[in-house]
Amino acid sequence: MSAASQHIKPFLKTLFRRTLMNRFHWKSSKYRYCSNAGVEKLKWSYVHGNDSQPLLGITIGKALQNTVERNPTKEAVVFYDDGIRKTNEQLFEEVDQFAAGLANIGLKRGDRIGIWGPNRYEWIITQYASARLGLILVNINPQYKQNELEYALRKVGCKALVSAISHQNQDYYEMLFNIIPELAADHPNDIKSHLLPEFKTLIMMGESKYRGALRFSEISEAGGNKERDYILDLQNKLQFDDPINIQFTSGTTGSPKGVTLSHHNITNNSHTVGVRLDYHQRESRICCPVPLYHCFGMVLGSLSLCMHGACVVFPAASFKPELTLQAVQDEKCTSLYGVPTMFIDMLNHPDFHNYNFSSLYTGVMAGSPCPIEVMKAVNTKMNMPEVIVCYGLTETSPVTFSSFRDSPIEKRVSTIGLPGSHVEAKVINENGDIVKTGVSGELCTRGYTTMLCYWEDPDKTAEVVSQSRWFRTGDIAVIDDEGYCKIVGRIKDMIIRGGENVYPTEIEQILYQHPKVKDVQVVGVPDQRLGEEICACIELKSGVTSTADEIIQYCRQKLARFKVPKYVEFVDHYPLTVTGKVMKFKIREDMVQKLGLQHIHPH
Repeated sequence: MSAASQHIKPFLKTLFRRTLMNRFHWKSSKYRYCSNAGVEKLKWSYVHGNDSQPLLGITIGKALQNTVERNPTKEAVVFYDDGIRKTNEQLFEEVDQFAAGLANIGLKRGDRIGIWGPNRYEWIITQYASARLGLILVNINPQYKQNELEYALRKVGCKALVSAISHQNQDYYEMLFNIIPELAADHPNDIKSHLLPEFKTLIMMGESKYRGALRFSEISEAGGNKERDYILDLQNKLQFDDPINIQFTSGTTGSPKGVTLSHHNITNNSHTVGVRLDYHQRESRICCPVPLYHCFGMVLGSLSLCMHGACVVFPAASFKPELTLQAVQDEKCTSLYGVPTMFIDMLNHPDFHNYNFSSLYTGVMAGSPCPIEVMKAVNTKMNMPEVIVCYGLTETSPVTFSSFRDSPIEKRVSTIGLPGSHVEAKVINENGDIVKTGVSGELCTRGYTTMLCYWEDPDKTAEVVSQSRWFRTGDIAVIDDEGYCKIVGRIKDMIIRGGENVYPTEIEQILYQHPKVKDVQVVGVPDQRLGEEICACIELKSGVTSTADEIIQYCRQKLARFKVPKYVEFVDHYPLTVTGKVMKFKIREDMVQKLGLQHIHPH
């Protein structure tokens, strides 16, 4: 039994009992419904993504090896700003050499190895090398501060860490030294930390020497023929259900939880989404400005090179609109990824019209609700008529819903599409009952996408994964009678104003249509009489001005009275996570302070 299995086995038995397969007649080539088989329109909010292709039973390491054997000289990865480009066989050679070095210093199947840094070539090497050795890669947010880093390393018992030197004015080594002062003893690969007793090895990217740490290149040089043979032999022993990756949730409502994913989770997610994007039938060059530490970049980006033989282009270490636009043009990318804020920044770049987008045909917009007007602009102005919307969470590997490239345009701009291949979805009410189509409730999903668990946290796992393996997303959704799903809000973001439920997304979509509005975020703030009031935080387009009264009058023409914001604040930017997601909880905190509402406690 592997070390990782020993950690999760005690509560797998109680959490992972599967129900008998539903005995229904299915219909439709793209999706099927738990409804009357002869009826075209759905009555109940249950859908199931159908696919004639079976799921893949393969590990990441085998998928990479297969890709290299099929097409060794094809370009695999480009780090545009760093001037790095590698073919499949070049990448594979460096991956297995690094994996051999990790084996040489004592890391073994089931050990946890952290990766801390922005989008760099070493990140890709570490990702695939850890998979080839059967290690569990622990993705650490590049923006983590010292206490967050310490928590993550301790929570999952990391034995080693691959770290960048610095990022965005953060000195990584200084933070690590503060957590592990034992580095001063200068015993690389034999660190004895009182705070992190399982931690033994620090590996620093780059060629500079740091006290108590090994250089990245030293690991590659450490592996010999014995370790290389061991890596090759190991591939038939590793199982696709083994845990292979831990990603931390944002932790906005408590300590971050370690989402534990298997090879099966993420290889199939990368594969099925890639099929919807037509990667399996077209020569694909994917521009990926989203961060590798996040599921979006790691699964839909990096894994596409081994699951579909795509070339993945990383414009820069972190998102820069101009470098992304340059990379799309110069590398003749066919697909472009981003969260809505990234696309908004690119569309509003002063030199946007100077770039050539003729090579693009598709892409993915995901990570947060996609404004309808932004989606329309991406379709037309960026030559991406087949761009799709993807929806999911880290806990679901991540994608569970997406549109198709040929989905009706009104569906692609207003919904998250249809359930992914081999994914079930339902919308339930407060009692856990499935609701009729057109009725809002909590979205739940089930299938190969559902995480194994939150690392060593069975109670938290049980809160979101039922015994029948339904995952509760926490999102409020509506499924229509064709099976398309629309996210109308987050349960935690919903505003309750005088007893009326108000979904910020609905108000935001209206305000995005205002000609002066570049971006908008709506939050609830405390109100003595109504419990909560509505506050719209607006970023205006360059060179225009507006007033709160103008915005409020506009809303009164478009929205029911109880949905009209009481407060309108104009901002220059929003607090963002490293993935580009807006931190609404932080906006709410800032607005409460700015409006002087700290003394009011919502009832």
